[in-house]
Amino acid sequence: MKQLSKFQSALFLLGGVLMVIGAASFAFGFINKQIVLYTCWLFLVGNVLFSVVQAMQIYEGPSLVIHRLKRMQYIADIFFVLSGISMVDTVYAFARHWFTNYETYITYFYNKWVVFLLIAALLELYTTHRISYELKKEDAGRGASE
Repeated sequence: MKQLSKFQSALFLLGGVLMVIGAASFAFGFINKQIVLYTCWLFLVGNVLFSVVQAMQIYEGPSLVIHRLKRMQYIADIFFVLSGISMVDTVYAFARHWFTNYETYITYFYNKWVVFLLIAALLELYTTHRISYELKKEDAGRGASE
């Protein structure tokens, strides 16, 4: 797996921290309604930083399993960004005009960022652990053959 530079690692960490702060602040935004106007953007920026830097970390080895897992991580990244966009839409309702009536919008799109985030988190959790396991297995196989 290609190592990230210190700057990329810092951006990756910053993205993860912004995601957590944004999601937690948004979830507890009922305490102060004005904070939700800004935390959704923190979440989206964190998602984009995290996803872009993770996509930049490429695997150059021969394992087809790890290549498949990296593709699954790219899908998780897409779901992370969709969750951020959906969270911003929950606050600002910019997608409201795409639906014929408000009830349809509420049913199918409003506040669905949680679903996108859940899918992304499950995919990310699975792929992270499997990639780690496969890399250890690959290193052990390389060490035994030498």
